[in-house]
Amino acid sequence: MALHMQRALDRLKRKVLSLSAVVEESLQKSVDALEERDGALARRIIDADVETDHMEVEVEEECLKTLALHQPVAIDLRFIIATIKINNDLERIGDLAVNIAERAEYLATQKRPDIPFDFAAMADRARSMLRRALDALVNMDTRLAREVCAEDDEVDALNRHMYDQVNEAIRGRPEQVDALIHMLSASRHLERVADHATNIAEDVIYMIEGEIVRHRTEDYLNRPASG
Repeated sequence: MALHMQRALDRLKRKVLSLSAVVEESLQKSVDALEERDGALARRIIDADVETDHMEVEVEEECLKTLALHQPVAIDLRFIIATIKINNDLERIGDLAVNIAERAEYLATQKRPDIPFDFAAMADRARSMLRRALDALVNMDTRLAREVCAEDDEVDALNRHMYDQVNEAIRGRPEQVDALIHMLSASRHLERVADHATNIAEDVIYMIEGEIVRHRTEDYLNRPASG
């Protein structure tokens, strides 16, 4: 029974890592499409979203099957619960990548606003958070997971700065308001990617330590990792 359980967990881990790879690539390409004003690339990302949705359903079905067949307990049960939640966060990040691609597809048809948005820095930070949250999952690393959680405020600050820049730009360049609003929307989507990466990191901590750290950042995120 233990061997069958381990095989089921290994299979589940492979599936969620495959989904994470697809989602991470989609996010990378959506940001590339936005920065390069590549409407064709943006459309390919939008059209490929069905693959992400299909993989998300497969992971959920695998989780439910493992729960029903093996009735796991302790850390195995926490792993499956965390995977169900992480699976949902990954699917939402995939949706956000599509949203960014939709903004990119529109912006590809518009004159580039002559304003120095530091969009690349925000995108790099959000992608880095996602990548390291997934690394924390693979390596069962609570220290890395806590580092990811601690960075969320920085992305929030970058999003607020983008909002201030857009507000100022709209007053000075009302003819570019539509393009500026699309840029602000893309910034907000990246901020949400960082939120979901934080959720994944928090679920890694729960999976390993059995502690629910959401909404309790001061108590838990600065605490040294156990072990």
